[in-house]
Amino acid sequence: MEHEKILILDFGSQYTQLIARRVRELNIYSEIHPYNKIPEIDCSWKAVILSGSPHSVREENAPIADLSAIKGKLPLLGVCYGAQHLAHEFGGEVLPSNTREYGRANLSFVDTENDLMKGVPADSQVWMSHGDTIATIPNHYKVIASTNDVKVAAYHIEGEQTYALQFHPEVYHSKDGATILKNFLVDICGFKQDWTPALFVEETVANLKQKIGNDKVVLGLSGGVDSTVAGVLLNKAIGENLYCIFVDNGLLRKGEFESVLEQYKGMGLNVKGVNAKNRFYDVLAGVSDPEKKRKAIGSMFIDVFDDESNQLENVKWLAQGTIYPDVIESVSATGGPSQTIKSHHNVGGLPDYMKLKVVEPLNTLFKDEVRRIGKSMGIDKELLGRHPFPGPGLAIRILGDVTAEKVSILQEVDHIFISSLITAGLYDQVWQAGAIFLPIQSVGVMGDERTYEYAVALRAVESTDGMTADWVHLPYEFLAKVSNDIINKVKGINRVVYDISSKPPATIEWE
Repeated sequence: MEHEKILILDFGSQYTQLIARRVRELNIYSEIHPYNKIPEIDCSWKAVILSGSPHSVREENAPIADLSAIKGKLPLLGVCYGAQHLAHEFGGEVLPSNTREYGRANLSFVDTENDLMKGVPADSQVWMSHGDTIATIPNHYKVIASTNDVKVAAYHIEGEQTYALQFHPEVYHSKDGATILKNFLVDICGFKQDWTPALFVEETVANLKQKIGNDKVVLGLSGGVDSTVAGVLLNKAIGENLYCIFVDNGLLRKGEFESVLEQYKGMGLNVKGVNAKNRFYDVLAGVSDPEKKRKAIGSMFIDVFDDESNQLENVKWLAQGTIYPDVIESVSATGGPSQTIKSHHNVGGLPDYMKLKVVEPLNTLFKDEVRRIGKSMGIDKELLGRHPFPGPGLAIRILGDVTAEKVSILQEVDHIFISSLITAGLYDQVWQAGAIFLPIQSVGVMGDERTYEYAVALRAVESTDGMTADWVHLPYEFLAKVSNDIINKVKGINRVVYDISSKPPATIEWE
């Protein structure tokens, strides 16, 4: 089925993915492509959005897109750098700001008669993030919003369905950003808002059937939401030709391997449990560098899957539950210029010796979208509600080298923390939680004896997609009880701290 879609041109902003997510929240299908690799503009594209960028349009090698097939021909929205691009390239002037304009601002003028700004209050809070400012605009460009410091906060090119915003409507700090995006996408562009979870399932199952045919597929299940939803989608498409492998890498939560394995079998998935603890511990021995740990774990996962797939006849595909944030944080978005933050164990392809093709049915989805897809397929609420858990498991929550003893200690700490969140009714208020084993020892006193033991940090964040996150204000009484339980019940720990860093500037995980 051919459905309406919008093209998002990526100029390198980490917010580009948030634009795509906000569009999808409106049940509109979006695709991101690099500014310098614009796909053929045919009738399948209904509109275009230009993203922000860490670059300046005044740079000698500034990223500039060829908009000859787009501007004036399709509805077009420029965001931040995109707004400056449309001003700079078509007769306006962009200059350095006297001060960096970053953070919350309030509109002081709004042209509510303009289709883009309908329903937006005159004092609406917006989020600015730019070092340049639009000083002048061409005569046929009309200012439709301003702040006290930024005259050209939004404009409309008269005679075209071309609009631009100096602020970021996609971030939550822009209180009426969703209204502005809906005004553009629904009222101006005329999208039908028909891209739903049910449609995604229908199209994905059909595509998987066509792509895979009668081939056999091996899927590594992790117990998390992503691989579970991927497994159910594939099971719908190819049934008995799907072979699931759930690996105990020795880095899972306490008791997780046994309990989740039973859940999978109860869902009708063809799943085999594999105990590979010692193989993972061996390759991690003495490895402290976070990237080297991720690479070692990723390589061993591939080795385990290769061994298991070789026991099956005629397996042609390896399925993975890779989702969009994994991709954007590992490589530039769809080959574009976005910044790389870290590598992920399930991103980046397979070695030549492993003769399996890769299928990733969720690699265009964000975490909340994956949950909505799973809900539409009737997957158990308990599985869908599980917090995200890193692919490398507890290895990247143990700072420094990984040993079986440290894993055991961290499993006990993590179990107390997560169980306490559930008991206190706080689990569903947290997007992701976990404990981090710190590579430091500190002096403590237990009874009349001096101790010199390890410290752990507790981490709990609220988020929607993992791209940005804020620490959760857990009650002091709750933290006090958890700290007391951990120190009293987990041998080797005498100090507990709580991480109150947001993303950005920190990341959710410590490694």
